Amino acid sequence: MREYLMPIFVTAALALAGCNQAKSPDDVAKDVAKAEQKAGTEIAKSEDRAQNSLDKAAGKVDDQLVNFTNDAAKQAYEVTIAKADGARKVALANCESQSGDAQKACKDQADADYKAARADAKASAESVKAQ
Repeated sequence: MREYLMPIFVTAALALAGCNQAKSPDDVAKDVAKAEQKAGTEIAKSEDRAQNSLDKAAGKVDDQLVNFTNDAAKQAYEVTIAKADGARKVALANCESQSGDAQKACKDQADADYKAARADAKASAESVKAQ
């Protein structure tokens, strides 16, 4: 076993002794320039990957924001329509206390108010979606 270990130790010692020798200034300058270039390339690639990742994330956020805005507009429309429906029913119930032409005029006014509220709600929802 000693016969095998001794040459290995001698070879390792010689290799380590060669590692501690100083290089010439030209070799050092070349190595430094090469390392700087490699580091610059790696930094540029890392920055590109980071920017691409951020761009994708921003795109997802933008998509989610659009979806949220559209959903909020739809829900606001639904609430406005529900309020208009309720207001119409109340107005029509109040019209029942009148008779003849007054009742007809009251119902016509309730229907006109309802149609106007629906049109306003629709226009409001459309303007939010268009943005």
